[in-house]
Amino acid sequence: MKRREFSLSAATAAAASALTLPLATPAFAQARQFKEGKEYVKLGKPVPTEVSAGKVEVIEFFWYSCPHCNAFEPALEAWIKAAPKDLHIRRVPVAFNATFVPQQKLYFALEGMGKLPEVHAKVFRAVHVERLPLNKDELIFDWIAKQGVDAAKFKEVYNSFTVSNQVRKASQLQEAYGVEGVPSMGVAGRYYTDGTMAGNMQNVLQVVDQLAAQARKG
Repeated sequence: MKRREFSLSAATAAAASALTLPLATPAFAQARQFKEGKEYVKLGKPVPTEVSAGKVEVIEFFWYSCPHCNAFEPALEAWIKAAPKDLHIRRVPVAFNATFVPQQKLYFALEGMGKLPEVHAKVFRAVHVERLPLNKDELIFDWIAKQGVDAAKFKEVYNSFTVSNQVRKASQLQEAYGVEGVPSMGVAGRYYTDGTMAGNMQNVLQVVDQLAAQARKG
């Protein structure tokens, strides 16, 4: 997807459908060499990371209402479970305009309450299967109250300075990586790739494996 364009194009539909293919093994991923400027780009200005020495930061940029992020989620989750221990993998919700902000706050509020493991997948299901928009504060509050989450506490965290600061930092990170669409991935504060560049999201994960290996070498 091009930046700020979220229509279901033929190219992105193909990228989403490719997720039905089994993920490549690390050995297969290393057999193919992806090229800078084609399947990924190297950032002109490195982005500070939030990891200790010996760790490689990997970021998935996503949007709950994006159908391709929803399609990618099971493959990403499986990849995360099998990833090397030195990878520090985190998700960053994007905002290409102000209407995205409630879902950013939803993510960070769940993260702050330690509820992401049990509710993250439910958000995708609510939006893409149950067809609930979850794009406004009150819609989110009403839905959260039905998920076994302390609604009063959630609302407090959702409206907190901490979450507002996380939203601000997420937007800064999105700009620093030059995010063109979602889902997309950043590696080690140095590299960026997405389904358009890599061809599909299965390839994206292989590209990330290669870039993480490059980052380990310094």
